[in-house]
Amino acid sequence: MTTFYPGPSKVYPQVADWAAEACRSGIVSMNHRSPEFMTVTESAIRGLHEKLVLPADYHIALVSSATECWEIVAQSLTEQHSFHPYRGAFGQKWMDYAQRIKPVSDAQRPDVVCVVQNETSNGTQVSMAALAQYRQDYPDAIIAVDAVSSMAGITFNWPLADVWFASVQKCFGLPAGLAVLIYSPRALARAEAIGDRNHYNSLLFLHENFSKFQTPYTPNGLGIYLLDQVLKQVPPIAEVDAVTKRRAANWYAFFEQDMAGSPFSLLIADAEQRSDTVIAVTGSEADIKAVKTAAKQAGLLLGNGYGDWKNTTFRIANFPAISEEEMDLLKRFLMGYVR
Repeated sequence: MTTFYPGPSKVYPQVADWAAEACRSGIVSMNHRSPEFMTVTESAIRGLHEKLVLPADYHIALVSSATECWEIVAQSLTEQHSFHPYRGAFGQKWMDYAQRIKPVSDAQRPDVVCVVQNETSNGTQVSMAALAQYRQDYPDAIIAVDAVSSMAGITFNWPLADVWFASVQKCFGLPAGLAVLIYSPRALARAEAIGDRNHYNSLLFLHENFSKFQTPYTPNGLGIYLLDQVLKQVPPIAEVDAVTKRRAANWYAFFEQDMAGSPFSLLIADAEQRSDTVIAVTGSEADIKAVKTAAKQAGLLLGNGYGDWKNTTFRIANFPAISEEEMDLLKRFLMGYVR
């Protein structure tokens, strides 16, 4: 089965061999505070800095999921309340989750502005120009960015936000169960001012440990090892970005031109808002159900719709681990729906 599901999505084919090697060599059995495993953690962190071209003074912690990152932002970086200018289901979920921890207060200005850069539910994305506007409009706020469906797939202007995070089961091409949390000196200073140390995943505890290439709790050791391995084999992010955006342009042209006689069309009409990494396609409930069923029978797994678009869309992942040949195979299948 070739999967185009937008997360968890296709893993790099080398993952199976790397996982087997981790078991054979004993890496999965190492104490997470041992010098040997600290070397693996250090290598993964340095690989993230190098391949994603992070600012030298930005810090990295490895946690369990993007949802945990929502919690960390609410607990460690939000004193009174956060602001969530969302466009889809995941942005709303983040807001609802954050407000259970830090209810909306009467404060006039938010402590944190929480932005979903790539809204997986409907295939939209927030541009770097829009992020720059949030920075200008809220100069005192921490800007936190959920980049789950785009980190390691496209380039970012890192200084436009203080916190960036993503799970690895999408553009990193790895199994679920690990997330990358990137944070600036400004975010660390805010965490120190708030002083939250009441939780196992308080940012201050994370920082103290990852500064020594350790973790405050037993981590997903296999996930960290696989992250280290994938970072050694992927190109620098500028090269990945060019491929991702070329493929995205081809997908959008395919649906606007080659699929013009089909029962399907692009969900997002405004090209400026379309995601580079998740293509959302809409149609009637009957047609969407039929194409997903037929695709599965052909060995192609399309992503289900999500939230308000659950029954009237399918989604296509445009992630680096998916090959050109697999994308061409899906295009040939979809052409069968052109009248």
